[in-house]
Amino acid sequence: MSFDYRRREILALAMGALASGAPGAVAAQSAAQARALVDRVVADINAVIASGKSEAGMIADFEGIFDRYADVPIIARYALGVDARRATPEQMRRFTAAFRANIARRYGRRFREFIGGRVEVQGERSIPRGIQVETLAILQGQSPFRVDFHVSDASGKVLFFNVIIEGIDMLLSERTEIGAMLDARRGDLDELIAAMEAM
Repeated sequence: MSFDYRRREILALAMGALASGAPGAVAAQSAAQARALVDRVVADINAVIASGKSEAGMIADFEGIFDRYADVPIIARYALGVDARRATPEQMRRFTAAFRANIARRYGRRFREFIGGRVEVQGERSIPRGIQVETLAILQGQSPFRVDFHVSDASGKVLFFNVIIEGIDMLLSERTEIGAMLDARRGDLDELIAAMEAM
């Protein structure tokens, strides 16, 4: 079996896992806890949007938001897929740190587009393995659009493990991108981690 074929199998498994819910998550203890978490996330995002900081300063703040409210180890392990099983503890530590910084930069730049606008929590509903908290991004000169947070207590704390912005699923996007980067390096985890650290 070729490596490319194996990667296609992994991506198919990723689709199936997303369809069934979340990366090993269990339901959040209550919808109220999930909403309270996202209320705090939204308050912090709105504060960063209104801060007037430089892009670098805002991205640093968004990295802090991910550290406080996102289940980064679960997200990172899911993004790496089955290849996480062969990673050493040190490789997983380095990958998770590089992944955290990388995702904060990219999503921080996306949220930076919200300057002059705001994010409002709209409601919540149960999903197969957690709670989806629905928010609305209201920007100047644009039609409002959905930003949904998937929340779980899989790690023992109520944290979000996925964000969907205008229908773009963070978990699936990250897993696909990481898989493509690993394919380009013929499955070499150390090369992948070094490339991510250099981004």
